[in-house]
Amino acid sequence: MMESYLPIFVHLALVVALTALLLSAHALLGRGRPLPGKAEPYESGVWPIGSAQEPVPIRYYLIAMLFLLFDIEAVFLYPWAVVARELKVLGLIEMLAFVGVLGLGLVYAWKRGALEWQ
Repeated sequence: MMESYLPIFVHLALVVALTALLLSAHALLGRGRPLPGKAEPYESGVWPIGSAQEPVPIRYYLIAMLFLLFDIEAVFLYPWAVVARELKVLGLIEMLAFVGVLGLGLVYAWKRGALEWQ
């Protein structure tokens, strides 16, 4: 019974040994202190302006929620498209109802100004 677990234990021992070896090599051969510029945030060639602790406008969250809603719609549409011929007319009607409800939600969000960026 224990013989079947032997490869797992050998693999685990090799992983631990390799991790210890690599961490030791890094400690011995690596640079002691990073250069001062390494601690500065720098992204896309632009130096940061202002604080990173500023509040995020609520519009970002609204757009993110709408994106997730319609992204999940695509997740449901793909499997339906794969088996659409097998589902016949009833499957088409159900999917049209699903897309219609999401379309009504989009029209509602549009009319309420959720998609307006000011």
